[in-house]
Amino acid sequence: MKKKKVKFTTQTAIIVMVLIVAVVGYYCYLVNRSNRSAQENTPTTVENVLLRDLENNYPPTPKEVIRYYNDIVKCFYNEGCSQEELQELARKARGLYDQELLDHNEWDTYIFNLEAEIQDFKNNNRKISNISLAASTDVDEFTQDGFRFAKIRCGYNILQGRKSSSTVQVYLLRRDGDGHWKIYGWDLAENLDGGKQPEGED
Repeated sequence: MKKKKVKFTTQTAIIVMVLIVAVVGYYCYLVNRSNRSAQENTPTTVENVLLRDLENNYPPTPKEVIRYYNDIVKCFYNEGCSQEELQELARKARGLYDQELLDHNEWDTYIFNLEAEIQDFKNNNRKISNISLAASTDVDEFTQDGFRFAKIRCGYNILQGRKSSSTVQVYLLRRDGDGHWKIYGWDLAENLDGGKQPEGED
C-alpha cells in the first residue's frame, strides 16, 4: 500500500507540473498575442500625420501650419514611405499651400521634383535631426495689397553621416477667404537677412 501511495503522489505531482507549464505557456501566448496586436494597431509616424483632417481640423495659426508642414517634411525625408503614402503626404502638404503657389506647382511636376529631392537626400545619407520653429511672439504679421500675411522663421539641422549642418528658412503665409493661413512661399534666411537662427520652440 505504501508503494502505491508514493506512486500515486508522484503521478499527481507530474500531472500538476504539466498543468502549470501548460497554463503558464498559454498565458505567455496570450500576452505575446496581445502585444503583437497592440503594435499592429499603433499608428506609425506617417499614419499619424495622415490622420489629420484638414477640412475640419485646419491648423489655426501660422505657427501651427508650419509645425504640421514640418511633420510632413520629416516623413518625406526621414521615414521609409511607400509610394502611396508619399503621394498622400504630398496632397496634405499641398493642402497647406496658397492657391497661387499651387498654380505654379502643378501636381505632376511637383511630385516628380519631390521624389527626386527625397532620393537625392537619401543617396547622400542625410537626415533631419532637429527642427527649431520660432516662437509665436516672433511671427511677423502685416497687411499688403489687401491681404493679411505672416512671416515665420524655421531652423533645420541636417545630419550627413557624422557631419552636421544647419539652415534657416523664412516662410511667408497668406490668409485666405476662409481665414486659413496658407503657405505662400519660402526662402533661405541667408538670402534675406544673413540667416539668423530662430530662438524658439521645436
